[in-house]
Amino acid sequence: MLEILLKTAELYAVNKPEGMPTIPGGGRADETALSEAQAIAGGKLYVVHRLDKATSGVVVFARNPEAHRFLSQQFSLHTTRKIYLALVHGAIAEEQGEIREPLREFGSGRVGVDHRKGKVSLTRYEVAERLGAFTLVRAYPHTGRRHQLRAHFYSLGHPIAGDPRYGSLGDRGKLQRLMLHALAITFQAAPGDEVTIEARVPASFDQVVETIRTAQAGTRPKRSGVG
Repeated sequence: MLEILLKTAELYAVNKPEGMPTIPGGGRADETALSEAQAIAGGKLYVVHRLDKATSGVVVFARNPEAHRFLSQQFSLHTTRKIYLALVHGAIAEEQGEIREPLREFGSGRVGVDHRKGKVSLTRYEVAERLGAFTLVRAYPHTGRRHQLRAHFYSLGHPIAGDPRYGSLGDRGKLQRLMLHALAITFQAAPGDEVTIEARVPASFDQVVETIRTAQAGTRPKRSGVG
């Protein structure tokens, strides 16, 4: 069941669980965030942006064509501000940094760095917690390329834990999810009306972090969350 984060006359925001597609795809009739949100809302919703199936967190839908145009423009012009929580492999040396590698999608669907044909891409990040062989980071994508965070952290030599496409082979069968969560989005819900929508960190994410924290540091588990 989707958690409804905000509903207004213009928009409908939900906390999408990992493993649920945002929209239908691949000829499959799986339950999607869009179909479930429409069932709850009792009417048609319009897709403004998407999260990968394996990623959890904030997804925003529009409730009418006018709102769809207004919201979609902000996402396409990269004027929204997004915060993700990611657990990556390895110890990132710097407390904060940025990744500017240009990205493009290859025929396989995989996204990678291409300095000749890639599109300008920018991700900023800061370390939230160091966990021995892992680092918990807050990531701020300033562009919205497909698989941007997954490809960028892979290019940095710190793939996101639990990623079956860009991650470590050692992850497979050990982690039940991709350790990437869309924590918050800030945008204008209407002209001059800026809102920030936050999605709580799911238990499936916290449990992995707590297990690693306990194993690495021997400390009492606590929620990773935002603070």
